[in-house]
Amino acid sequence: MKKTLYDKLWDEHHIHSYDNGYSLIYIDKHLIHEVTSPQAFEGLRQAERDIWSKKSIMAVPDHNVPTTLREGGIKDPISKIQVDALNKNCKNNDLLKFDLEDIRQGIVHVVGPEQGIILPGMTVVCGDSHTSTHGALAALAFGIGTSEVEHVLATQCLLQKKSLNMNINIIGEMSEHFYSKDLALLIISKIGTAGGTGCAIEYTGSAIRNLSMEARMTLCNMTIEAGATTGLVAVDEKTISYVDKKPYSPKEEDFLEAKKYWKELVSDEGAIYNKTIDVDISKSGPMITWGTSPEMAVNIDGKLPDLEDEMYVSKKQDLLNAFSYMGLKEKQNVNSIELDKIFIGSCTNSRIEDLRVVADIVKNKKIANNIKSAIIVPGSGLVKEKAEKEGLDKVFLKSGFEWRSPGCSMCLGMNDDKLNEYERCASTSNRNFEGRQGRLGRTHLVSPATAAAAAIHGHFVDVRDI
Repeated sequence: MKKTLYDKLWDEHHIHSYDNGYSLIYIDKHLIHEVTSPQAFEGLRQAERDIWSKKSIMAVPDHNVPTTLREGGIKDPISKIQVDALNKNCKNNDLLKFDLEDIRQGIVHVVGPEQGIILPGMTVVCGDSHTSTHGALAALAFGIGTSEVEHVLATQCLLQKKSLNMNINIIGEMSEHFYSKDLALLIISKIGTAGGTGCAIEYTGSAIRNLSMEARMTLCNMTIEAGATTGLVAVDEKTISYVDKKPYSPKEEDFLEAKKYWKELVSDEGAIYNKTIDVDISKSGPMITWGTSPEMAVNIDGKLPDLEDEMYVSKKQDLLNAFSYMGLKEKQNVNSIELDKIFIGSCTNSRIEDLRVVADIVKNKKIANNIKSAIIVPGSGLVKEKAEKEGLDKVFLKSGFEWRSPGCSMCLGMNDDKLNEYERCASTSNRNFEGRQGRLGRTHLVSPATAAAAAIHGHFVDVRDI
């Protein structure tokens, strides 16, 4: 029987099926951070249960950590309690953890692949919705809730309903200055934030094969914003080359054996998907979200929606609410939107390739006078180190950017890096919900290239024009 990549991963980890449609599946790797793990560990203690497989766990603080002045400690009392709890739980259980002082510390979804802890063919969970990032490695990766975090700690298994198979096939090739973030936003604008509900999305097409591993991670990271359970890209030589010689990846004979298995992690020719969507990118340009949902996205050289357009009639009230919250007008030119702040970072776009793109655009230029702050937050200490060895930090600082320490930062309002009320931000993060970056803050999701260009000009511009 012909199988999709998702079918193969599911079948490899399937343990038992129940009459109610749920199945028990085995979990290979469990990533934890300070926000969703303390309650799970407390649940274990109250039930007097042990951790089933300590070697399956990697921990790192990221959501609540400061990105400046770390030597002064964490000032926010709730954040400090959560980080201290993570430290204590990992120490008491002898778990692998990268502390704030460790150069390997960073955003959980950057650190896992970077260290070779996440490998092709694994099932991967984390108490964080953007765990789908790891699907770029042909891993079945998805976010879970706190009660499920406890369940995995105790049993190494999860009850799950099998997802439907969805194929998004990309037609055409990526043009210059059209990045994987733009591709993700384009897809979501076409299928909507519910377009992938109940599905595991596999991305195919020559454009996907030509993407770097870091670009694939960006695409899979955003898959959850289309409502899907996970995103997947099949294994190829890029995948195998990426995981080779990583600190925790297999070595020598073990690597050769693993490689044989990894090469099978592709959909069989003739495998049947429940749904297939073709997306033509041959004429696509940089994308920007204008509203309060990732599906509210338009081309950078376009205009905001016309509410009288027939395609928007059923969503008119949602659009009106978004226009009101964002302080924008229908049919407004995208390049007329002025900005207050720039955020380049998050588990979506904080890897070395992203930072190189930014440096190329801002080199020998200054951020605009109306930009109150522009911050760049690398995804890990190792990304930071590499950027500094390449001199990227000097480029950023000379242009007027702040160069920070790794963490989730302004992706979400859970640390010191927040928007003030009504401030408008070009952000390389993954969500533009109301209040996501701070109460009444206004977020526009963009690629690192578009964010960098906007920082220099003070408003949105088409990076292809500069």
